[in-house]
Amino acid sequence: MSQAECGAGVDDAGIARLTDAYFNRTREIVSRYGDAQVTYAVFMRRPVVSAPRLVIEWLERVAAERGTRFGIELMHREGEWIGAGDPILYLTGSMQQLVNLETIYLQKLGPACVAAHNAYQMCVELPEAAFLAMEARHCAGAEMEEMMAYAASVGSAAAKREGAKGFVGNATDATAHWFGNRYGFGTMPHALIGYARSTVRAAEMFHETYPDEPLTVLVDYFGREVTDSLAVCQRFPELAAEGRLSVRLDTHGGRFLEGLDPAASYAALERHAPGAIRRYRSETELRHLVGTGVSAAAIWRMREALDEAGFPKVRIIASSGFGVSKCRVMREARAPIDVVGTGSFIPDSWSETYATADIVAYDGVARVKVGREFLLHKNGARKKVSAA
Repeated sequence: MSQAECGAGVDDAGIARLTDAYFNRTREIVSRYGDAQVTYAVFMRRPVVSAPRLVIEWLERVAAERGTRFGIELMHREGEWIGAGDPILYLTGSMQQLVNLETIYLQKLGPACVAAHNAYQMCVELPEAAFLAMEARHCAGAEMEEMMAYAASVGSAAAKREGAKGFVGNATDATAHWFGNRYGFGTMPHALIGYARSTVRAAEMFHETYPDEPLTVLVDYFGREVTDSLAVCQRFPELAAEGRLSVRLDTHGGRFLEGLDPAASYAALERHAPGAIRRYRSETELRHLVGTGVSAAAIWRMREALDEAGFPKVRIIASSGFGVSKCRVMREARAPIDVVGTGSFIPDSWSETYATADIVAYDGVARVKVGREFLLHKNGARKKVSAA
Protein backbone atom coordinates (compact mmCIF):
# COMPACT_ATOMS: atom_id res chain seq x y z
CA MET A 1 0.00 0.00 0.00
CA SER A 2 1.40 3.37 -1.01
CA GLN A 3 1.12 6.58 0.93
CA ALA A 4 -1.47 7.75 -1.61
CA GLU A 5 -3.64 4.74 -0.81
CA CYS A 6 -3.84 5.03 2.96
CA GLY A 7 -4.65 7.72 5.49
CA ALA A 8 -6.05 11.18 4.88
CA GLY A 9 -7.17 12.06 1.39
CA VAL A 10 -6.86 15.44 -0.28
CA ASP A 11 -10.47 16.41 -0.97
CA ASP A 12 -11.87 19.33 1.03
CA ALA A 13 -14.66 17.32 2.64
CA GLY A 14 -12.32 14.58 3.82
CA ILE A 15 -9.82 17.06 5.22
CA ALA A 16 -12.56 19.00 7.02
CA ARG A 17 -13.79 15.83 8.75
CA LEU A 18 -10.33 14.99 10.07
CA THR A 19 -9.10 18.42 11.12
CA ASP A 20 -9.73 20.36 14.33
CA ALA A 21 -12.96 22.36 14.12
CA TYR A 22 -11.30 25.67 15.01
CA PHE A 23 -9.10 25.41 11.93
CA ASN A 24 -12.17 24.87 9.74
CA ARG A 25 -13.85 27.87 11.32
CA THR A 26 -10.73 29.98 10.87
CA ARG A 27 -10.75 29.08 7.19
CA GLU A 28 -14.32 30.38 6.88
CA ILE A 29 -13.44 33.59 8.70
CA VAL A 30 -10.41 34.23 6.48
CA SER A 31 -12.55 33.57 3.41
CA ARG A 32 -14.99 36.22 4.62
CA TYR A 33 -12.54 38.93 5.68
CA GLY A 34 -9.76 38.48 3.16
CA ASP A 35 -6.91 36.06 2.55
CA ALA A 36 -3.29 36.56 3.59
CA GLN A 37 0.03 35.06 2.59
CA VAL A 38 1.41 33.26 5.63
CA THR A 39 4.51 31.29 6.61
CA TYR A 40 4.35 28.51 9.15
CA ALA A 41 7.32 27.20 11.11
CA VAL A 42 6.96 23.51 11.90
CA PHE A 43 9.03 22.11 14.77
CA MET A 44 9.28 19.57 17.57
CA ARG A 45 10.16 19.94 21.23
CA ARG A 46 12.70 17.11 21.37
CA PRO A 47 15.67 16.04 19.23
CA VAL A 48 14.62 13.92 16.25
CA VAL A 49 15.75 12.72 12.85
CA SER A 50 14.13 14.49 9.91
CA ALA A 51 11.49 12.29 8.23
CA PRO A 52 9.37 14.72 6.20
CA ARG A 53 8.64 12.83 2.99
CA LEU A 54 5.10 11.72 3.82
CA VAL A 55 4.20 15.27 4.84
CA ILE A 56 5.66 16.88 1.74
CA GLU A 57 4.02 14.40 -0.61
CA TRP A 58 0.63 14.94 1.03
CA LEU A 59 0.94 18.73 0.97
CA GLU A 60 1.89 18.67 -2.69
CA ARG A 61 -1.13 16.51 -3.49
CA VAL A 62 -3.43 18.85 -1.55
CA ALA A 63 -2.01 21.88 -3.34
CA ALA A 64 -2.61 20.24 -6.70
CA GLU A 65 -6.17 19.33 -5.71
CA ARG A 66 -6.87 22.91 -4.61
CA GLY A 67 -5.21 24.49 -7.60
CA THR A 68 -2.73 26.45 -5.51
CA ARG A 69 0.97 26.43 -4.65
CA PHE A 70 2.69 25.85 -1.31
CA GLY A 71 6.29 26.82 -0.75
CA ILE A 72 7.96 24.12 1.33
CA GLU A 73 11.37 25.11 2.61
CA LEU A 74 12.97 22.07 4.17
CA MET A 75 15.56 23.14 6.73
CA HIS A 76 16.84 19.63 7.49
CA ARG A 77 17.13 17.03 4.76
CA GLU A 78 15.68 13.58 5.29
CA GLY A 79 17.85 11.65 7.74
CA GLU A 80 19.50 14.68 9.35
CA TRP A 81 19.52 15.26 13.09
CA ILE A 82 17.32 18.13 14.32
CA GLY A 83 17.61 19.84 17.69
CA ALA A 84 14.65 20.53 19.96
CA GLY A 85 12.75 23.62 18.82
CA ASP A 86 14.67 23.89 15.57
CA PRO A 87 12.23 24.37 12.65
CA ILE A 88 12.06 21.31 10.43
CA LEU A 89 10.44 23.21 7.60
CA TYR A 90 8.81 26.50 6.69
CA LEU A 91 5.50 26.28 4.84
CA THR A 92 4.27 29.29 2.87
CA GLY A 93 1.03 29.91 1.00
CA SER A 94 -2.50 31.18 1.16
CA MET A 95 -3.81 31.17 4.73
CA GLN A 96 -7.22 30.17 3.43
CA GLN A 97 -5.68 27.10 1.78
CA LEU A 98 -3.26 26.18 4.57
CA VAL A 99 -5.03 26.87 7.83
CA ASN A 100 -7.11 23.69 8.01
CA LEU A 101 -4.26 21.36 7.04
CA GLU A 102 -2.29 21.68 10.26
CA THR A 103 -3.94 18.84 12.19
CA ILE A 104 -3.21 16.31 9.47
CA TYR A 105 0.31 17.29 8.49
CA LEU A 106 1.42 17.37 12.12
CA GLN A 107 0.06 13.84 12.53
CA LYS A 108 2.19 12.72 9.60
CA LEU A 109 5.40 14.39 10.77
CA GLY A 110 5.98 14.01 14.51
CA PRO A 111 5.68 10.23 14.99
CA ALA A 112 7.79 9.54 11.92
CA CYS A 113 10.61 11.81 13.10
CA VAL A 114 10.73 10.23 16.57
CA ALA A 115 10.60 6.68 15.19
CA ALA A 116 13.36 7.52 12.72
CA HIS A 117 15.49 8.81 15.60
CA ASN A 118 14.88 5.59 17.55
CA ALA A 119 15.68 3.39 14.55
CA TYR A 120 18.88 5.30 13.90
CA GLN A 121 20.03 4.91 17.52
CA MET A 122 19.25 1.20 17.55
CA CYS A 123 21.23 0.58 14.38
CA VAL A 124 24.31 2.52 15.48
CA GLU A 125 24.31 0.74 18.85
CA LEU A 126 24.53 -2.64 17.09
CA PRO A 127 26.28 -1.79 13.81
CA GLU A 128 27.27 -5.39 13.03
CA ALA A 129 23.71 -6.73 13.31
CA ALA A 130 21.11 -6.58 10.57
CA PHE A 131 17.65 -5.40 11.63
CA LEU A 132 14.20 -6.53 10.56
CA ALA A 133 11.26 -4.16 11.10
CA MET A 134 8.50 -6.12 12.84
CA GLU A 135 6.25 -3.26 13.93
CA ALA A 136 3.17 -4.01 11.81
CA ARG A 137 1.10 -5.88 14.40
CA HIS A 138 1.74 -3.16 16.97
CA CYS A 139 0.45 -0.36 14.71
CA ALA A 140 -2.99 1.21 14.81
CA GLY A 141 -3.85 0.47 11.20
CA ALA A 142 -2.31 0.77 7.75
CA GLU A 143 -1.47 4.48 7.91
CA MET A 144 0.59 4.06 11.07
CA GLU A 145 2.26 0.96 9.64
CA GLU A 146 3.28 2.91 6.54
CA MET A 147 4.59 5.77 8.68
CA MET A 148 6.60 3.56 11.01
CA ALA A 149 8.14 1.53 8.18
CA TYR A 150 9.12 4.72 6.40
CA ALA A 151 10.64 6.06 9.62
CA ALA A 152 12.66 2.88 10.17
CA SER A 153 14.02 3.15 6.64
CA VAL A 154 15.06 6.78 7.22
CA GLY A 155 16.81 6.01 10.52
CA SER A 156 18.43 2.97 8.95
CA ALA A 157 19.76 4.96 6.00
CA ALA A 158 21.28 7.51 8.38
CA ALA A 159 22.95 4.72 10.38
CA LYS A 160 24.23 3.03 7.23
CA ARG A 161 26.04 6.23 6.32
CA GLU A 162 27.98 5.70 9.56
CA GLY A 163 28.86 2.10 8.74
CA ALA A 164 25.99 0.18 10.33
CA LYS A 165 24.19 -2.66 8.55
CA GLY A 166 20.83 -1.18 9.50
CA PHE A 167 17.42 -2.50 8.48
CA VAL A 168 17.51 -5.02 5.64
CA GLY A 169 13.79 -5.79 5.50
CA ASN A 170 10.47 -5.93 7.29
CA ALA A 171 7.57 -8.23 8.04
CA THR A 172 4.86 -7.24 5.52
CA ASP A 173 4.60 -6.96 1.76
CA ALA A 174 2.70 -3.69 2.07
CA THR A 175 5.69 -1.72 3.35
CA ALA A 176 8.56 -3.79 1.94
CA HIS A 177 9.21 -1.08 -0.66
CA TRP A 178 10.69 1.19 2.01
CA PHE A 179 13.54 -1.31 2.38
CA GLY A 180 14.07 -1.90 -1.33
CA ASN A 181 12.22 -5.22 -1.31
CA ARG A 182 9.10 -6.61 -2.97
CA TYR A 183 8.09 -8.86 -0.10
CA GLY A 184 8.21 -9.02 3.66
CA PHE A 185 10.56 -11.39 5.48
CA GLY A 186 9.72 -14.06 8.04
CA THR A 187 9.30 -17.78 8.40
CA MET A 188 7.14 -18.96 11.28
CA PRO A 189 5.23 -17.75 14.35
CA HIS A 190 4.78 -19.64 17.59
CA ALA A 191 1.40 -20.77 16.25
CA LEU A 192 3.11 -23.08 13.75
CA ILE A 193 5.20 -24.70 16.50
CA GLY A 194 2.06 -25.40 18.48
CA TYR A 195 0.31 -26.76 15.41
CA ALA A 196 3.22 -29.07 14.61
CA ARG A 197 3.59 -30.11 18.27
CA SER A 198 7.34 -30.12 17.74
CA THR A 199 9.95 -27.51 16.91
CA VAL A 200 11.72 -29.92 14.57
CA ARG A 201 8.47 -30.90 12.86
CA ALA A 202 7.55 -27.25 12.33
CA ALA A 203 10.95 -26.73 10.71
CA GLU A 204 10.36 -29.74 8.48
CA MET A 205 6.94 -28.44 7.44
CA PHE A 206 8.36 -25.08 6.53
CA HIS A 207 11.27 -26.52 4.60
CA GLU A 208 9.03 -28.95 2.72
CA THR A 209 6.74 -26.09 1.73
CA TYR A 210 9.49 -23.56 0.95
CA PRO A 211 12.53 -25.68 0.10
CA ASP A 212 14.49 -22.83 -1.50
CA GLU A 213 14.05 -20.40 1.38
CA PRO A 214 16.53 -19.92 4.25
CA LEU A 215 15.12 -21.42 7.42
CA THR A 216 14.61 -19.49 10.66
CA VAL A 217 13.18 -21.48 13.55
CA LEU A 218 11.62 -20.20 16.75
CA VAL A 219 13.08 -22.27 19.55
CA ASP A 220 11.46 -21.05 22.78
CA TYR A 221 7.96 -22.55 22.51
CA PHE A 222 8.67 -25.57 24.71
CA GLY A 223 11.27 -23.84 26.89
CA ARG A 224 14.05 -25.97 25.38
CA GLU A 225 15.93 -23.34 23.41
CA VAL A 226 19.27 -25.10 23.40
CA THR A 227 17.93 -28.63 23.02
CA ASP A 228 15.55 -27.76 20.20
CA SER A 229 18.09 -25.57 18.39
CA LEU A 230 20.59 -28.42 18.30
CA ALA A 231 17.90 -30.86 17.22
CA VAL A 232 16.98 -28.64 14.27
CA CYS A 233 20.64 -28.27 13.33
CA GLN A 234 21.11 -32.02 13.42
CA ARG A 235 18.01 -32.47 11.26
CA PHE A 236 19.24 -29.94 8.67
CA PRO A 237 23.06 -30.19 8.72
CA GLU A 238 23.41 -28.97 5.12
CA LEU A 239 21.46 -25.76 5.80
CA ALA A 240 23.47 -25.28 9.00
CA ALA A 241 26.79 -25.69 7.17
CA GLU A 242 25.71 -23.30 4.40
CA GLY A 243 24.70 -20.55 6.83
CA ARG A 244 21.08 -20.82 5.69
CA LEU A 245 19.74 -21.83 9.08
CA SER A 246 18.95 -19.41 11.91
CA VAL A 247 17.49 -19.84 15.36
CA ARG A 248 15.33 -17.08 16.76
CA LEU A 249 15.33 -16.38 20.48
CA ASP A 250 12.09 -14.91 21.78
CA THR A 251 12.13 -16.30 25.32
CA HIS A 252 9.33 -15.06 27.55
CA GLY A 253 10.35 -12.44 30.09
CA GLY A 254 9.02 -14.55 32.93
CA ARG A 255 11.67 -17.25 32.68
CA PHE A 256 15.31 -17.88 31.85
CA LEU A 257 16.61 -19.53 28.70
CA GLU A 258 17.01 -23.28 29.10
CA GLY A 259 19.88 -24.09 31.48
CA LEU A 260 20.28 -20.58 32.85
CA ASP A 261 19.52 -19.05 36.20
CA PRO A 262 21.00 -15.91 37.80
CA ALA A 263 24.28 -17.59 38.71
CA ALA A 264 24.69 -19.30 35.34
CA SER A 265 23.83 -16.05 33.54
CA TYR A 266 26.52 -14.14 35.43
CA ALA A 267 28.97 -16.94 34.66
CA ALA A 268 28.18 -16.79 30.94
CA LEU A 269 28.91 -13.08 30.80
CA GLU A 270 32.01 -13.50 32.94
CA ARG A 271 33.34 -15.85 30.28
CA HIS A 272 32.67 -13.52 27.35
CA ALA A 273 32.14 -9.92 28.48
CA PRO A 274 33.23 -9.46 32.10
CA GLY A 275 33.46 -5.70 31.74
CA ALA A 276 29.75 -5.49 31.09
CA ILE A 277 28.83 -6.67 34.57
CA ARG A 278 31.66 -5.17 36.61
CA ARG A 279 30.26 -1.68 36.84
CA TYR A 280 27.14 -0.13 38.25
CA ARG A 281 23.99 -1.06 36.37
CA SER A 282 20.38 0.01 36.64
CA GLU A 283 17.79 -2.66 37.29
CA THR A 284 16.71 -2.54 33.65
CA GLU A 285 20.27 -2.88 32.37
CA LEU A 286 20.90 -5.85 34.63
CA ARG A 287 17.77 -7.53 33.35
CA HIS A 288 18.97 -7.07 29.78
CA LEU A 289 22.35 -8.52 30.74
CA VAL A 290 21.61 -11.44 33.04
CA GLY A 291 17.87 -11.52 33.65
CA THR A 292 15.01 -13.51 32.27
CA GLY A 293 13.94 -13.41 28.65
CA VAL A 294 16.32 -12.69 25.79
CA SER A 295 19.30 -11.45 27.78
CA ALA A 296 22.89 -10.99 26.68
CA ALA A 297 23.76 -14.04 28.73
CA ALA A 298 21.10 -16.07 26.92
CA ILE A 299 22.49 -15.07 23.54
CA TRP A 300 26.03 -15.94 24.59
CA ARG A 301 24.87 -19.29 25.96
CA MET A 302 23.14 -20.12 22.68
CA ARG A 303 26.25 -19.18 20.70
CA GLU A 304 28.38 -21.40 22.95
CA ALA A 305 26.05 -24.36 22.50
CA LEU A 306 25.91 -24.01 18.71
CA ASP A 307 29.69 -23.67 18.39
CA GLU A 308 30.44 -26.55 20.74
CA ALA A 309 28.09 -28.80 18.74
CA GLY A 310 29.84 -27.94 15.49
CA PHE A 311 27.39 -25.43 14.05
CA PRO A 312 29.34 -22.16 13.95
CA LYS A 313 27.54 -20.87 10.84
CA VAL A 314 24.06 -21.09 12.33
CA ARG A 315 22.90 -17.55 12.92
CA ILE A 316 21.13 -16.12 15.96
CA ILE A 317 18.14 -13.85 15.54
CA ALA A 318 17.14 -12.01 18.69
CA SER A 319 13.75 -10.45 19.34
CA SER A 320 11.63 -9.22 22.26
CA GLY A 321 11.87 -5.61 23.38
CA PHE A 322 14.97 -4.55 21.43
CA GLY A 323 14.64 -0.81 21.83
CA VAL A 324 17.44 1.72 22.05
CA SER A 325 18.44 0.94 25.64
CA LYS A 326 18.48 -2.83 25.13
CA CYS A 327 20.54 -2.49 21.95
CA ARG A 328 23.03 -0.34 23.85
CA VAL A 329 23.41 -2.95 26.60
CA MET A 330 23.82 -5.72 24.03
CA ARG A 331 26.63 -3.77 22.40
CA GLU A 332 28.41 -3.36 25.72
CA ALA A 333 28.08 -7.10 26.31
CA ARG A 334 29.34 -7.80 22.76
CA ALA A 335 26.35 -10.12 22.36
CA PRO A 336 26.83 -12.28 19.22
CA ILE A 337 23.61 -11.24 17.47
CA ASP A 338 23.35 -11.67 13.73
CA VAL A 339 19.87 -10.20 13.24
CA VAL A 340 17.52 -8.20 15.46
CA GLY A 341 13.79 -8.48 14.85
CA THR A 342 12.08 -5.50 16.42
CA GLY A 343 9.27 -3.01 16.26
CA SER A 344 10.54 -1.11 19.27
CA PHE A 345 11.39 1.96 17.23
CA ILE A 346 7.70 2.83 17.67
CA PRO A 347 7.80 5.74 20.15
CA ASP A 348 7.34 4.76 23.80
CA SER A 349 5.88 8.08 24.91
CA TRP A 350 3.38 9.34 22.36
CA SER A 351 3.43 12.83 23.86
CA GLU A 352 7.01 13.15 22.56
CA THR A 353 5.75 12.81 19.00
CA TYR A 354 3.68 15.98 19.03
CA ALA A 355 4.84 18.32 16.28
CA THR A 356 3.79 21.99 16.39
CA ALA A 357 3.20 24.62 13.71
CA ASP A 358 3.07 28.38 14.30
CA ILE A 359 2.53 31.14 11.78
CA VAL A 360 5.63 33.34 11.88
CA ALA A 361 4.82 35.81 9.09
CA TYR A 362 1.67 37.41 7.66
CA ASP A 363 2.00 39.00 4.20
CA GLY A 364 5.76 39.07 4.65
CA VAL A 365 5.70 40.73 8.08
CA ALA A 366 7.24 38.69 10.91
CA ARG A 367 4.74 38.04 13.68
CA VAL A 368 4.60 35.18 16.17
CA LYS A 369 3.18 34.65 19.63
CA VAL A 370 5.33 35.68 22.56
CA GLY A 371 7.76 32.96 23.54
CA ARG A 372 8.09 31.53 20.04
CA GLU A 373 10.44 34.15 18.63
CA PHE A 374 13.05 31.44 18.13
CA LEU A 375 10.98 30.22 15.18
CA LEU A 376 11.41 33.36 13.13
CA HIS A 377 13.04 32.63 9.81
CA LYS A 378 16.80 33.04 9.65
CA ASN A 379 17.65 33.96 6.06
CA GLY A 380 20.77 32.03 5.09
CA ALA A 381 19.62 28.77 6.57
CA ARG A 382 18.05 27.50 3.36
CA LYS A 383 18.92 24.01 2.23
CA LYS A 384 16.15 22.94 -0.10
CA VAL A 385 12.98 24.42 -1.52
CA SER A 386 10.14 22.27 -2.77
CA ALA A 387 6.94 23.81 -4.13
CA ALA A 388 3.84 22.24 -5.52
